[in-house]
Amino acid sequence: MPAKATILSADEIRRGLTRIAHEIVERNRGAEDLAIIGVHTRGIPLAARLASKLSELEGVEIPTGMLDITLYRDDLSEVAHQPIIRETHVPFDIARRRVVLVDDVLYTGRTVRAALDALIDLGRPLGIQLAVLIDRGHRELPIRADYVGKNLPTAKSELVKVKLQETDGVDIVELWDLEDVK
Repeated sequence: MPAKATILSADEIRRGLTRIAHEIVERNRGAEDLAIIGVHTRGIPLAARLASKLSELEGVEIPTGMLDITLYRDDLSEVAHQPIIRETHVPFDIARRRVVLVDDVLYTGRTVRAALDALIDLGRPLGIQLAVLIDRGHRELPIRADYVGKNLPTAKSELVKVKLQETDGVDIVELWDLEDVK
């Protein structure tokens, strides 16, 4: 069964990330004191791409890290009997840094809430901003992204699949009917 629709091609993903990088520089008046942290799984390669674009724009190296939110999920007992814990690797002090948290899709906001809790356990940053490739709506918590690649109104019966070269061998964002994915 093919996807219902292709939402973003590889070029559109690249352009969206480039636009977000420019918006980050504009809002923060440069990239000094910035750090980029990706949320497992697809937030990590997106964070690396954003950090690379920011480095190109500003000529400074942007510290990057990866965050596993598994133990901070409010539905941990419902997700799996034996949850898979992945690596959190933030090789720098987040205090006195403006952290841009990166994820692929913003949906209910519960993943971001868990990521904020996990991040705060690492220290007290100057501020936290949120960048997502897709904002599909249906928020259950009062969370809003600062930077969005594409706003995509969806039905709850739909699924947004972000595939990236680093994790899936291809860059594409697709919309599926949830029934067709099961």
